[in-house]
Amino acid sequence: MQLSTGAATLNASGAGAQIYPSRRITMIVPFPPGGTADPIGRILADRMQTTLGQAVVVENIAGANGSIGRLARATGDGYTIGLGGWNTNVANAVIYNLSYDTVDDFQPVALLATFPIMLVGRKSLPADNLKDFISWLKVKQGKATQASVGNGSMGHLLGAHFQAQTGIRFQHVRYRGSAAAMQGVMAEQVDFLFDSPASCQPQIRAGSVKGYAVLAPSRLASSPEIPTVDEAGLPGFYATNWVGFYAPKHTPPEAVSKLNAASTTALADASVQQRIAAIGFVIPPADQQSPEALAAFHKAEIAKWGPIIRAANIKAE
Repeated sequence: MQLSTGAATLNASGAGAQIYPSRRITMIVPFPPGGTADPIGRILADRMQTTLGQAVVVENIAGANGSIGRLARATGDGYTIGLGGWNTNVANAVIYNLSYDTVDDFQPVALLATFPIMLVGRKSLPADNLKDFISWLKVKQGKATQASVGNGSMGHLLGAHFQAQTGIRFQHVRYRGSAAAMQGVMAEQVDFLFDSPASCQPQIRAGSVKGYAVLAPSRLASSPEIPTVDEAGLPGFYATNWVGFYAPKHTPPEAVSKLNAASTTALADASVQQRIAAIGFVIPPADQQSPEALAAFHKAEIAKWGPIIRAANIKAE
């Protein structure tokens, strides 16, 4: 028997009450399959269901930079969780006129991983390093093309910031998801892309794109051959994205606690750590994986990036 209230469902003290979780859990990934956040969701779903004793089913919902709002409309009963990150929970709050609040309408569960952004170009570009790439862009002033996953994405913002830093102009081409944007670069429909290591590394290794730099102060252990922007000639041009688990507002504390425990148990698993590191993600220290830590981190990210996004004058289209 399914009870109508979260408290009754979560407590086993009453006759017929069910202990949470008593059925499958849906994990919303607000991007297409194969995108930046998709592998993290699938890696963790696979491990979390062992701890929770119920299936964790990934549901991809793409569109509008992840601002569909499916998670915000879901019932806060612990049976729907979602991946959130910089795009969905920071940029969207500034760029879009949302029907929900990215802070008040979600319950933080756990910060899962961070990852620096990489800059890659199509394989036929004449430039083999970042300095030569910048020189090529200057020659092509206004004619080169940058792919991104849409208005308000970190890639879009970085393109605007890159133009401001270098004085170079180029065209912004929007794609429906990270996989589609990368395919555009691989097919040489566009010239370059800022994206996650999960998206970039396999294509760099395959020779399908050229890797110019990682936007971080240190090289990635999973791609030690790719220089940092400091080494490559654009010092201090750093960008780090992140992903965390959120639940709908009013999700019962016991459900949040169990979901957090399943998340942190998964992140502590050696095989999960290996798989996450292999795609260029960094797992935060254990003391940064709590719901409270994610809430504080999220608010700090809004305070940091809100003024930058507004200054770039990025609008929804």
